[in-house]
Amino acid sequence: MLINGVFEGGGVKGISLAGAVKAAEHAGGKFHRVAGTSSGSIVASLIAAGYTAEEMKDLILSTSFVRFLKRAPIFNTAIIGPALRVLLKKGLYSGEALEAWIKEVLANKGIRTFRDLEKGKLTIIASDITSGKILVLPDDLEKIEINPESFEVARAVRMSCSIPYYFDPVLLRLPPKQAKGKPFAEQFLHIVDGGLLSNFPLWLFDQDELREGEKLVPTVGFQMVGKNSNQPHKIYGPFSMLQAIVETMLSAHDERYIEQSNRYRTIKIPTLGIGTTQFEISQEESLALYESGYQAGERFFRQWNNQYYEEQYHKFERLREQEQGRRA
Repeated sequence: MLINGVFEGGGVKGISLAGAVKAAEHAGGKFHRVAGTSSGSIVASLIAAGYTAEEMKDLILSTSFVRFLKRAPIFNTAIIGPALRVLLKKGLYSGEALEAWIKEVLANKGIRTFRDLEKGKLTIIASDITSGKILVLPDDLEKIEINPESFEVARAVRMSCSIPYYFDPVLLRLPPKQAKGKPFAEQFLHIVDGGLLSNFPLWLFDQDELREGEKLVPTVGFQMVGKNSNQPHKIYGPFSMLQAIVETMLSAHDERYIEQSNRYRTIKIPTLGIGTTQFEISQEESLALYESGYQAGERFFRQWNNQYYEEQYHKFERLREQEQGRRA
């Protein structure tokens, strides 16, 4: 069974996605194309590189996410240090440790740049906050005269995972023609977490599914849902307020679109009340998330019906076309 997989972002909750991938494997699913945002981009890149769900589980359980929260000692001074770092660097942490980890993990499978992957196999969503646009990687890199094939996958993942104010934005230099006449500081695009603009890009492969004469490859969305998304945040000061803003921002996108027209192709994974930025997650909690993903995926694929998928897909595609016609 050939499927496309789209993986939602959700910080440390992304562990649950690997469990759902395990269920897909047990159901005979093979991934044709994969895409993801934030932590979903990590899972998507690992699948594209050839990792199995069991290998991903081992990686996750052997990795402390706190190790990604690195900054120079000077910025660890109570209250002043973190605030100064945000002021100077635009993030509490650099994001370099995360990129280095992804780079090493992908290198173990012989993957460094997008050239090392089958063309179109992996798509990563990031947010260009300078231009206010979604950045679809690697294809959109051509717009700023960067060769998509030579771009490092780990760098793209870091861009997608750069939670605003937690991790530094990744800077991309504009090409000479676009930068001409601009002050130096304005010659860069600031790239952050893809969840800012589209946390669950289930729409990515839809246009490819409509090519005449080709067999429809179903797209399955892997979405994280949980009671924490509707619970009030406890705000004691500026940093707890920042965390509340980020949690809300990254969990609110795409929800209406998903509920109305994509239930038939979305695995909903309970996240057990664990928060997006809960980096100190225990191994027991990691295992519980993985198991939650597996159980949700198993329920979904137990009821899987390719004919029903095609009927629903074409039904909602017609509705979308009608809606676009009314707006035009």
